[in-house]
Order: sequence, then structure tokens, then C-alpha cells
Amino acid sequence: MDKNAKIYVAGHRGLVGSALLRRLQAGGYGNLITRTHAELELRDQKAVQAFFAAEKPDYVILAAAKVGGIHANNTYPAEFIHDNLVIQSNVIHSAWQNKVERLLFLGSSCIYPRECPQPIKEEYLLTGPLEPTNRPYALAKIAGIEMCHAYNRQYGTRYMAAMPTNLYGPGDNYDLNNSHVMPALMRKMHEAKQRGDKEVIVWGTGTPKREFLYSEDMADACIYLLEQSEAKLGSLFSDEKPPLVNIGCGEDLTIKELAELVAEVVGFTGSLTFDTSKPDGTKRKVMDVSRIRSMGWEPKVALRNGIALAYEDFVRR
Repeated sequence: MDKNAKIYVAGHRGLVGSALLRRLQAGGYGNLITRTHAELELRDQKAVQAFFAAEKPDYVILAAAKVGGIHANNTYPAEFIHDNLVIQSNVIHSAWQNKVERLLFLGSSCIYPRECPQPIKEEYLLTGPLEPTNRPYALAKIAGIEMCHAYNRQYGTRYMAAMPTNLYGPGDNYDLNNSHVMPALMRKMHEAKQRGDKEVIVWGTGTPKREFLYSEDMADACIYLLEQSEAKLGSLFSDEKPPLVNIGCGEDLTIKELAELVAEVVGFTGSLTFDTSKPDGTKRKVMDVSRIRSMGWEPKVALRNGIALAYEDFVRR
């Protein structure tokens, strides 16, 4: 990418978007376009069309989405499917109308079947039933991937879809009901330590396995993809397969092991009790990241170091 190219980061205030913005700024990209939710309602088709017509971005990173953990997905399924479908449809279509050179659509590992083989390869998409607790969100994201593929096939666009594993880092959501597992554990441990509690309750059995990637590593991978030549990206723009790339570290651990690691970093010395009445979600999710590694990218931040950095950010809030 030219350092002066106009790059629109949709959702720049979230965990993903803020990391992308920092990575772009650190990489010397000086012509960045952002809009807050108050400045641009991405669910408003006319507003999105007017924005693209006025700004004419060269590149678009679509990180704006309605996101949340198991509780939020179960409580607001209608919003999770409606809002995400509308946001991505408006942005992707307007990008095509205004001749955006490349677009990167951000999804999630929950797009893959609940019971698919591990580690999860990109070709496992649409090969089995989804996890019921986040199916509306997953279906919306699958539609976004298919939309990128359809526009590439029909219009010759160069739109890509990146599927990060579970992310954590600066700017995360620490709401105990609506956040993901990592920030929820961090806040629980921190507040328990402050109160002098002897016990922390962790949702589920603790046996499911999850993979985690520091948000700055995710941002680095995304910009790496956008910077590659078409020759380097190889068959990503094939008519036969969606332009899909997994982003992760390729290693996982149990929720129990994660909770113990977070407790160690936070300094909570009490016991952990697992509430088995709460849902576990998918039993295991670890990404096959051979595709992006074959392109020359690897993560840099180890899990314990990343948790320590995220905790520093949490304490500063």
C-alpha cells in the first residue's frame, strides 16, 4: 500500500479497530479516515453511500460489528444478526460502487462448525452445524465472507476476509455480562483481589479449550495481508474458494488453565470455582494458521506477556 493511500478503518474505537489504527500509524500511513458511531451510522444505507461518495477511500478495513460473549449472543440474537448483516452489506456494496482497491472484512472463528476437526482449516467453512449460542452472529459473518467472494467473482474486486481467533488486548470490553472470557476473567480476578475475596466463580466446567491472540498481533497480520502483492496472495482470489484467511497462533489451552494464568498475572491468590450450570460453548476451537504462515507472517506476543500488557491497560482505565 502507498503510505499516502486513503484508508478507512470502520469501527476504529473497538478492540480490533483501535489496534488496526495504531498499527497503521506506526507503519507510517498518514491518510487515515475514521468516523465515530455518532458521526456515521453504518446501519444507515444512505449515510454510508454519501460517506463513500465524498471520501473515496482506496482501502477499507471493516472492523465495525456488534460483538459479545455467550451471554450477549443468547440475549440479543436479533440484533446480532440484523446489525451485522446491515453494516457489512452497506459498507461492502458502497466500497464496490466507489472503486475501493482492497477491502478486508473481519470475522470470527465462530463461523466454523461446532464439531469440525481440529485445528480448523479455512475449507471447513459450511461443512456442518454451527454452535447454537452464537449462530445468528456466525451466520451474519458467513454472509459477509460470501459477499466478498461474490463481488470478487462478479466484479473483479479484491476483497478479503480475515477470521481471527479469540482476541484480547488494549481497549477490550470488560462488562461482566457482555464481554468475552478473557476480559471477564481479568475483571473478576482484579475486583476479587481488591475486595480480598477467597474465591472467584468461573462460568462453565473449565474444560473447553480456546486459542487467544493479542490484538496488536491481529492488527499486524491484517496490515500484512493488505500490503502483499496479488502474486504473493496466490489463490486467495480464486473463483472456487472464498477469500478467507485464519489469523491466530495455532495453540490453545483449557479455560481452567487460562483462569489460572490470569489469576497469576493479576495477583489473585484465592480459589477458582467452576459454575457448571453455565454454558461452555464449543468444546475446542484452535485455528489452522498454515495459510497465513506460508505467506510469511507469525505472531510475536506470547500469551502470558499479552495478558500482562492487557492487564496494565485495564488498570489504567
